Amino acid sequence: MRTTLVRFLVILTLSALLAACGPAAETVDPDAIAATVVAQLQSDESAETPAPTIEATPTAGLVPIGETSGQAAQTAADLQTSLTEVYDAANPAVVYIIVPPVGSGSGFVYNDDGIIVTNNHVVEGGSGFEVVFAGGERMEAELIGRDVDSDLAVLQVAQLPDGVEPLALGDGDSLQVGQIVAAIGNPFGEEGSMSMGIISALGRSLPSQRVLELGSSYSLPQVIQTDAPINPGNSGGPLLNLDGEVIGVNSTIVSATGTNSGVGFAIPVQAIQQIVPSLIEQGSYDYPYMGAGFDDELSLSELETFGLSQTQGAYVLNVTAGSPAAEAGLIAADPNTGRGGDLVIAVDERPVREFSDLNAYLVFNTTVDQTIELTVLRGGEEVLVPLTLASRP
Repeated sequence: MRTTLVRFLVILTLSALLAACGPAAETVDPDAIAATVVAQLQSDESAETPAPTIEATPTAGLVPIGETSGQAAQTAADLQTSLTEVYDAANPAVVYIIVPPVGSGSGFVYNDDGIIVTNNHVVEGGSGFEVVFAGGERMEAELIGRDVDSDLAVLQVAQLPDGVEPLALGDGDSLQVGQIVAAIGNPFGEEGSMSMGIISALGRSLPSQRVLELGSSYSLPQVIQTDAPINPGNSGGPLLNLDGEVIGVNSTIVSATGTNSGVGFAIPVQAIQQIVPSLIEQGSYDYPYMGAGFDDELSLSELETFGLSQTQGAYVLNVTAGSPAAEAGLIAADPNTGRGGDLVIAVDERPVREFSDLNAYLVFNTTVDQTIELTVLRGGEEVLVPLTLASRP
């Protein structure tokens, strides 16, 4: 039966081909060709050739679909466990702060002495401060210190409720973009709310609410950008890593509606470590001060305007009379042409790519009365400029 079918198919196929080829193919005999094909097939079938063996192809790095989905489910379960553990451990130390007649915000317990860290803009203008803990305990708090430039403030309650432990501070230098983070606070007064996201960017700047002369202002460096939902009322609450450590203080959002749109900012833990102890002891913080204004970030178009040869560095736009920068001989750009200013390319031998690098070094690595060494490009040559920092006015 199989032989007859093969013969029929061969003849049918060849006949169709010959018809298409025309008279030139009339000498071809379809029956003869079919007989040859059938004979060959019969010969192959009678041969005692073992069936071919199909060997498994190595698939290094590949995981069966079922196993992959299982791993994904396990990863999701692990993340869920981590988040619930973070919430259970951290939420008792996160407080709801009522500030009549201003509004409300969030904060967290910093130490066993009842110190609570929050935002300056949460407490500013308040006539009193009521702190509500996760367990429902309500206490009056005293304003101990605040700093408008970092938007940090410190409150203190007489004692902590039983079982409430301060939150540990994390390592700001180990943070990475893409790292999973959680925010706990009281958005819209909804107490003990937790949201999750990632670190969207590092090294952002947070402008101070204090405006200086000539329209300039100070800014806090190394600010964390996150997409963890932050809304009014979250301000002052902690931004946490998956170890439950504070890596930032949720401070502000950028939104046309005033509610979360995926761009939130948190004051970095470095600022907490540097500034909060001084707020506790003195009620304020003294920032190191140079007394110079810089271009935030040099663009290609500004190279020609300023007459510079590179975009790497912090360009001096103005120098305040009588300031440390003036006394050190730092040269500002000509106010009419924008040219002739010093370009700071290093501070204490650390490269300065843009002003934020210089600002971060000053805020987190120096103190008042410390002498730093600036490397500047002046007239095409590198010049070393020693500068003794003063206290920010």
